[in-house]
Amino acid sequence: MKPVQPHRVNGSRLPQDLDEDLARITINIGGLHASCKPLLLDTVLGSCIAACLYDPVSGIGGMNHFMLPEGADPENPTSTRYGVNAMELLISHLMKLGGERRRFQAKVFGGGHVLKIRESLDGVPQRNIDFARRFLETEQIPVVKEDVGGYQPRRVLFHTHTGKVFLKYLGNNEAERTAEEEMVYLISLKKQKLDGDITLF
Repeated sequence: MKPVQPHRVNGSRLPQDLDEDLARITINIGGLHASCKPLLLDTVLGSCIAACLYDPVSGIGGMNHFMLPEGADPENPTSTRYGVNAMELLISHLMKLGGERRRFQAKVFGGGHVLKIRESLDGVPQRNIDFARRFLETEQIPVVKEDVGGYQPRRVLFHTHTGKVFLKYLGNNEAERTAEEEMVYLISLKKQKLDGDITLF
């Protein structure tokens, strides 16, 4: 599978064909949004994953942003900070809007090694990547593009009505800020029973 060739986005300025007149929604950790109307979904990823799902016939699309593949949150059992919930809920939202599951296509981003984490297996980023690929394969949703792994955070801009994605690799300052935000989330999740032992240092 060929990785996405990123469209360069300089600072906050967007490329001409991104259509700045579109309403733009920022998707943070644990967030997701689906729409049957043209929208621009915007997110920044470190070790997290964003899956962009799209029905090319109906023009219905959506994005999620999850932190870990799965886990236990007694106060919110269906927390979309976990991939298993984020993926199922996004699919459900798209179908309620009129999307046909058999036509869904996926574009997957993130899983960068920006956190100082040791884990018993392959680490959080690789677990996220493996989960996203496995889930979509099981659900028979083809991954038409992906840009995952590496050591840089990414900014992802997704057109819900065309399926077009613009991607920018972020620099050191953004990397530190993204890592700090994700560390705060992981520390809060550390207080709960997680899938696998995570050591922060």
